Formats: sequence, C-alpha cells, structure tokens
Amino acid sequence: MKGRKELLTGIILLSAFALWTFMILNVDVQNVGQKGTAVGFAAFNTWFHNITGVHLWLYNVTDWLGLVPVFICMCFGVLGLVQLIKRRSLFKVDIDIILLGVYYILVIFGYLIFEMIPINYRPILINGVMEASYPSSTTLLVLSVMPTLILQIKRRCENKALRNAVYIFAVLFSAFMVIGRLVAGVHWATDIIGSVLLSFGLFELYHSAEILTDKRK
Repeated sequence: MKGRKELLTGIILLSAFALWTFMILNVDVQNVGQKGTAVGFAAFNTWFHNITGVHLWLYNVTDWLGLVPVFICMCFGVLGLVQLIKRRSLFKVDIDIILLGVYYILVIFGYLIFEMIPINYRPILINGVMEASYPSSTTLLVLSVMPTLILQIKRRCENKALRNAVYIFAVLFSAFMVIGRLVAGVHWATDIIGSVLLSFGLFELYHSAEILTDKRK
C-alpha cells in the first residue's frame, strides 16, 4: 500500500541512525578531539579531516545559507497562520500544513536532544568555544526542509516550469550545503553521515503520513 513503503523506509533509516550513533560511541574511540575529547571512528575521521583541512570561509558561507531553510519554514508557517485566521479554526487548516508543522517541531526536537547530550565535539574551536558536533545541525536542517519544499510546490503549483526550477534549486542547494559542511573542516565526516540518516528518516515518516492522510480524504 502506498505510504507504507515510505513508513518502512523511514523506520529503517532511523534504525540505521540509532545503530550509527551506537557505533560512533563504541568503535575506534580515541581522544583525538579538541582538548583530548573522545571521537568515534577516530582513524577514519582524523584521516578525512587531514585531507580536507579547515576552510572557515566555506563554514561561514554554509552557515549563512542555513537561513534559507529557516526562511522556507517561516513561509509555510505564515501560510498556516493565514489559513487559520481566514478559516477561524485549526481543524480547517490544510492537514498537510499541520503535518508539516509537527514535522518541523520533531526536527527541532531531534536537534535539541543532541545539543543537550553531545556525542562528540567539533574538530576545531569556533570562536574559542567547544561546540557539539554530532549530528551536523545545518545538514539536518537542509535535508529535512528542502524535500518538503519540493513536495509542497508539487502539491500547490500547477506551473510545470516553476516546479522543475524549484526541484533543481532544492537538489543543487542541498548538495552544495552537504558537501560544503563535509569539506569545511568544522565537522567530523561521521557527523554528516549521521545527519543524512536522521533527516531522511524523519522526512520519510512525514512523507508517509502525508500520503496516508491524502488517501483518507
């Protein structure tokens, strides 16, 4: 049944993320981080970090571009608010917009959990401060939000050229941001992998919920 495939995919990806997190905490853990902090997959992470080096300009660019998915979230939030005001009932707001809001809250909640319980820290200090590194919050935000932009444009826009343009933009923007964070040297490679698994896992759960509610209607 359509929708169950996405649900199963989401569960598998989130299970893979949980396993990946467990492995980071237990496989090849060495005190190779800033101030001797422990890092899982130490040999691989330090090897990759030495290859890429540190490019703070790229970190700053991707950091500022992280406002793009935030702006997209705000736009959908405004859309939901406008519907709420006009229709005077939360139950009359489009169900896909409500699901989108719940989904964004889950993404934020996932981010906050790992900010409060750091798995590891960045390979470099940011403004002299040690910051939690796993999973990459910018990667998580981008890969969680941009696919929803594609779905919403597909749902709400009949202009094929505009839909294709948004699709191309979302894909290229996401690729640039993920690669940018990977090679900027402000994250361990395993941080990015974890973010990819978590973001796509959460997105597939949202996508399955959207499909199932459409079928019920």
